[in-house]
Amino acid sequence: MRITTANLNGIRSAEKKGFFDWFARQDADILCVQELKAHGHQVPERAGTPEGYQSYFHFAEKPGYSGTGLYSRHKPDHVYTGLSEVDGEHWNNVDTEGRYVQADFGKLSVISAYFPSGSSSEARQSAKMSFLERFLPFIEEIRKHGREIILCGDINIAHRPIDLKNWRGNQKNSGFLPEERAWMDQLFAAGFVDVFRFLYPDQETYTWWSNRGRAREKDVGWRIDYQIATTGTANLAKSAVVHDRFDRFSDHAPLTIDYDVSL
Repeated sequence: MRITTANLNGIRSAEKKGFFDWFARQDADILCVQELKAHGHQVPERAGTPEGYQSYFHFAEKPGYSGTGLYSRHKPDHVYTGLSEVDGEHWNNVDTEGRYVQADFGKLSVISAYFPSGSSSEARQSAKMSFLERFLPFIEEIRKHGREIILCGDINIAHRPIDLKNWRGNQKNSGFLPEERAWMDQLFAAGFVDVFRFLYPDQETYTWWSNRGRAREKDVGWRIDYQIATTGTANLAKSAVVHDRFDRFSDHAPLTIDYDVSL
């Protein structure tokens, strides 16, 4: 099973830059995408229904903002668009921002998620921390029901110094704050695995670069896009690749991981 995740920084922009031509060559079983920046009627036809795939989207109410999607070769047993659909609880403004799609295949749940960023203001950082506080017990509850999980997406947190170039200068910035990193420690202590880091413990690879200061040219980046899996599924991971060299459809790079399992 091959899964790719990609923050598109706008599905219309990515489509114009050839993302779906590239995707058609990747032989992926599932594609998770984030930051669509579009409503349903604005999604280009090829991006909405790639040949051979079924597609599911969670659009933000705000125009040109956020949004998540999931494409699958195989029809899921069930699809949830929004966290409220999963647990029946009200997730305040999170679901209005289109941040979650979950597809269930047997005992496996594949999730496309776009975690909030806190870089724009103290209020958004507070909202991000509130989201994290709720999300950990939420995903633990899914696992407690006997499900294997692969959480794909832009988590907006670099976990360790190896995961960003200038870690010393970013310790007081959103995305590398001690409390954010501690939350990831809790997530991994709860039985979830950063699959890329599991496969490549010492590899310095980034998935996002600022548009300022020729950051991508200089490879001054952050690794904030993940596939995070329950232990049993993580142990089936065989290889991973960050498409960071020539395939530039966004300010993020796609991440592909192959698992020794079939849907």
